Amino acid sequence: MGTESKRQQRFAGVVQQDLAELFQREGGAWAPGAFITVTKVRVTPDLAIARVFLSFLNTKTAKDDIASIKSKASEIRYKLGVRIKNQARIVPQLEFFLDDTNEYVEHMDKIFEEISKEPRQPD
Repeated sequence: MGTESKRQQRFAGVVQQDLAELFQREGGAWAPGAFITVTKVRVTPDLAIARVFLSFLNTKTAKDDIASIKSKASEIRYKLGVRIKNQARIVPQLEFFLDDTNEYVEHMDKIFEEISKEPRQPD
């Protein structure tokens, strides 16, 4: 997979911004109690599919929340379409993925902490 064109990047930015606002306003209905962040959006070259990466804060049920959002993808797509109708010819199909970068960073931090606590062996 090559790099994204300027057109793809620009369109992905529009989708990311509008989805972020949508999740900020209505995300509580799809994932109660969770703070949802749209971390990244990747768009196919024909702009027909947008892969949306979401990060969840204040929740222990991120996998359940992402499943709930996936089940509501057509409703979210419709609401996105209402917002971007003047900026885009087509509204892309939305594919949602869990962005677990924060969890990975926390896991690595714990590992490095444990390593630094271990006594050093003399050379």
